[in-house]
Amino acid sequence: MVKPKELIKVLLKAGFKIIRQTGSHVRLERQFDRSIRVTVPIHNNDLPRRLLMDILKQAGLTVEKLKELL
Repeated sequence: MVKPKELIKVLLKAGFKIIRQTGSHVRLERQFDRSIRVTVPIHNNDLPRRLLMDILKQAGLTVEKLKELL
């Protein structure tokens, strides 16, 4: 599984930028298409599989791309 901070690093490599952090949630948006935004909860545990898949879908990334960028 993937830790939230690892996922944020992957999203930054994939062309996202952090636009704000509110409490334990980081909001990112794609640099060249500001309509694509995702929110990643920052906790010490791995992200649940379902949540990870939802974030990847919103970001337009595949599991293969995630593995490549890790």
